[in-house]
Amino acid sequence: MTKKNNYDSIIKKAVNKNDLSEKEIETLLNVEGEQYKHLCNTADRIREKNVGDKVYLRGIIEFSNYCDQNCNYCGLRKDNKKLQRYKLSPEEIVEMAADAYELGYKTIVLQSGEDKYSADKISWIIKEIKNKTLDSAITLCLGEREYDEYEEWYAKGADRYLLKHETSDPELYKKLHPEMSYKKRIDAIYKLKEIGYQIGSGNMIGLPGQSLATIASDIKLFKEMDLDMVGIGPFVSHPETPLSQEGAGSLELTLKAVAVTRLLLPLAHIPATTALGTIDDNGRQKALMAGANIVMPNVTKGEYREYYQIYPDKICVKEEPDDCRNCIGGLISSLNRIPAAERGDSFKM
Repeated sequence: MTKKNNYDSIIKKAVNKNDLSEKEIETLLNVEGEQYKHLCNTADRIREKNVGDKVYLRGIIEFSNYCDQNCNYCGLRKDNKKLQRYKLSPEEIVEMAADAYELGYKTIVLQSGEDKYSADKISWIIKEIKNKTLDSAITLCLGEREYDEYEEWYAKGADRYLLKHETSDPELYKKLHPEMSYKKRIDAIYKLKEIGYQIGSGNMIGLPGQSLATIASDIKLFKEMDLDMVGIGPFVSHPETPLSQEGAGSLELTLKAVAVTRLLLPLAHIPATTALGTIDDNGRQKALMAGANIVMPNVTKGEYREYYQIYPDKICVKEEPDDCRNCIGGLISSLNRIPAAERGDSFKM
């Protein structure tokens, strides 16, 4: 347990200044027992004060599981020959988005592997979704693309872009992404921000080779980037990847990272990730009580849900979108929180 006076001074600094050194962040990531409970409770209080009791809904359409990359942790990697691949048509995507909107999702997340789905088709999809759901927001999660494509999609009406960097350690990044560039990833995030997107990024907790110092550096980078949304989830190994024998990331450490991130970025949107719900039946609820204010249910229809296997045994792949909407509404209400009816733009706007 961290010495009480040291812990108290660090928490006080975090609450009053919304900033800490990497060493101070690492100290908070190392707390246990009553200090751990206090950290989560403090983050929950800061969440309530700054972003309120509403939980914002993001409906994810996983429209293609093809991927040109070979990330060592991801089940969508191109060398996974056992995965049944699929790609939805633009018309199917727009129909699913319209149905999700009718269920109350005011943000639609278009997510795929890095398969270079036609940029022109993406533009058409954005325009059509906007025409059918006039007050919705569109988040793109399509990986690294050409800068002129980012600009075109923003001009067509895309509001947000989610591009997780997974780790702030360039050497660890290279080990995880053998065919990719850490610098290119970070540069893309800043370019998206420059274009005008509300920006989301994030990391994984429990990656092989990761340390508390690495996670502290990740959180410091979130602060430096001044992110609008921060996604933090546990690493979960996939059997068809080089990291298949590695254990899952810690629930408690993930919740600590969520809590510290809330203290440093009080206005950020922070999701209670599906991966947390996969490693712990109450993982999402626990995140919502440790500073999180977003849930991102899957609104993809039919058999496709089980084929988007970034990691195995993902929760809710057998349900249909209306079932998930009822379930998530009950989950939120059980915490005396409110499912938001608004699209939930950045609180910095």
